[in-house]
Amino acid sequence: MEGLTALAPAKGRPREFDVDVALAAALRVFWQRGYEGASLSDLTSEMGITRPSLYAAFGNKEMLFRKAFDLYEREKMAYMKTALDAPTAREVAERLLRGAVDIHCGVEDPRGCLSVISSLACGLEAESIRAEVIARRASGEAALIARFERASADGDFPPGVKPRALAHYLIAILQGMAVQAGTGASRGQLEQLVDTSLIIWPGR
Repeated sequence: MEGLTALAPAKGRPREFDVDVALAAALRVFWQRGYEGASLSDLTSEMGITRPSLYAAFGNKEMLFRKAFDLYEREKMAYMKTALDAPTAREVAERLLRGAVDIHCGVEDPRGCLSVISSLACGLEAESIRAEVIARRASGEAALIARFERASADGDFPPGVKPRALAHYLIAILQGMAVQAGTGASRGQLEQLVDTSLIIWPGR
């Protein structure tokens, strides 16, 4: 398989595990427990590999997390980029909110948001991980602000609405939904939050 070939050792026999499958398993562990809460024993057990194999294939735990976070953004958060292409700001907001519900309430994936978990539950020893997660989130925030500023220039908001403030409001709702999902909120409860947010969304 391609994953095996890409990360296979230069010498000796190929690794006896699928790198892509192992990385997906690592993502689930980080998603459930956060960076610090995921021990090497947890990771190797779920990935079905030994510690030497983990180090050989992925480097250290920090490098493994970064690769897992790349996978998370690429596969789980792809809806956020496509949401920005919606024709109106309200539709952007609705796609983001409903996409978040689908992610938080998936049958196979852990509940909550890996980004929120990893930025809130990191101590001093994992400060570099927390800083990177926040930086990646800031990039998405900047894209949302730019989209709302464009919407404002197009007359998509009534007078007095500040695009940056509205973007921050929407992000706060999304983060709150992630926290609530992680503590057991049902899909119905999250959908009520979405419906309420859309009812009070500023119209033209």
